[in-house]
Amino acid sequence: MILARVVGNVVATHKNDRYEGGRLLIVQPIDLSGQDEGGELLALDSVDAGAGETVVVVREGWSASTASTGKAGAAIDAAIIGVVDSIKIDREL
Repeated sequence: MILARVVGNVVATHKNDRYEGGRLLIVQPIDLSGQDEGGELLALDSVDAGAGETVVVVREGWSASTASTGKAGAAIDAAIIGVVDSIKIDREL
């Protein structure tokens, strides 16, 4: 799993039946301090994330498919599975 920020969306009027009802969002991976890390990704949104929100993204195919559609086997590389409310790091743990 990675942290990312929602930076855009993709409108697809026709898509595979497995993705019906799902939104495609563009996310920018970030580090724990919120700085950009690498290039943007396309992710299927399963939690109704909004622009600018920090989200949790799973990037493994089987997990992404199951988490976002409830069905294994859909061709999904990345799925948004949570919206982050806050991050607290305790360096003493």
